[in-house]
Amino acid sequence: MQNNDLPAASGPLAGCRVIELGSTVAGPFCARLMADFGADVIKVEQKEGDAVRSMGRQKAGRSLYGASILRNKRNVSVDLRQEKGRQVVGRLCRSADIVIENFRPGTLENWGMGYEALAAGNPGLVLVRISGYGQDGPYSRRPGYGVVCEAISGIREVTGDPDRPPARVAVSMTDYITGLYAAFGAVMAILDRQRTGLGQVIDAALYESAFSFMEPHIPAYQQLGIVARRCGSRLPGHTPNSLYATADGRYIHITAGSQSIFKRLAAAMGQPGLLDDPRYATPTARAAHEDQTDALVQAWTGSKTLAELERLLEEANVPASRVYDMADIFADPHYAARRMIVTAQDPQLGPVAMANVVPRLSRNPGAVRWAGRDTGQDTQAVLRDALGMTPSELAELAACGAIHHAPSAQQSKEQMP
Repeated sequence: MQNNDLPAASGPLAGCRVIELGSTVAGPFCARLMADFGADVIKVEQKEGDAVRSMGRQKAGRSLYGASILRNKRNVSVDLRQEKGRQVVGRLCRSADIVIENFRPGTLENWGMGYEALAAGNPGLVLVRISGYGQDGPYSRRPGYGVVCEAISGIREVTGDPDRPPARVAVSMTDYITGLYAAFGAVMAILDRQRTGLGQVIDAALYESAFSFMEPHIPAYQQLGIVARRCGSRLPGHTPNSLYATADGRYIHITAGSQSIFKRLAAAMGQPGLLDDPRYATPTARAAHEDQTDALVQAWTGSKTLAELERLLEEANVPASRVYDMADIFADPHYAARRMIVTAQDPQLGPVAMANVVPRLSRNPGAVRWAGRDTGQDTQAVLRDALGMTPSELAELAACGAIHHAPSAQQSKEQMP
């Protein structure tokens, strides 16, 4: 049951209850995807707040990151370190369709909340388990963060320029990849439950999710003994496909590795005869002469401004783009036309911008219904509505610290003298 002050859920997951026990990024992102598409996501958070609230920028003491990744969720604060708190959470989980957790393997079992215990009265329960290295194996008990598991996956070794140490993407990329896989697994399990009536466990490991993106390099090593290394902005074996400097000190990425596109690029460069040169005549030949091919393209881009190049390449139908920063994105007409940036209201910050829901469904799309709520803002309402707890039961749990209820920032503001 939704609170009366919250917009009604719609989307393909409407009517599905999800309990989020996860923290930081992978678990909350997985649950946010489900919430965007209509699931009733109840986030269980410690009184001190999820660590994700301390990541990224703050304004007026509020997490801007949290406004987005915690959106569309109801928030309850329960102390899982207390037995009474665990009993409350166990009851919530047994009432759910999906439970998401990203504790170290064995934690739920130590709390008496393993899958067998949670599914005892709910055989259709789907438990999503996100961890660094999976639920078994010699590394399973190691602490795992996305960037650490990125290193062990091999993907970090191929990221960056060859003359520098491995670089990282300035977002929690592996957490997001794993959250996507975990959400996909959960939805597959729900589809399977419609046929069998049974739930199951989804084991999503950060290192495996990142490793799966190494797909082209795995058989290349096994068959040819080639160890993939950093190639900067190039895509190995697909040339030209790189970042090129312009006459006005900017950069443009051009992708023209296929035969038809390279032909159009050569014409735009005023050098259609390149295809008569055996070094550039085929995709395989160009890949074997990457340095020479890139030098030709760079000589051309270096003679023209970014604006000139964008016009010429668009006219030639060659895939290319400047490297956007956030200011470019906010000013871009295509982002605006597609409504890719939306705002959700925060009681203190006002409208907060965030990425819209993806992917787009034509019949029952997802939606951003509200920004991330305060820790414990919905504790009393959720426990009353979902578990039928009485005011005296709630007061007893609050008195011993097993649960915490915090009024919203707007309510607190209204209560000030």
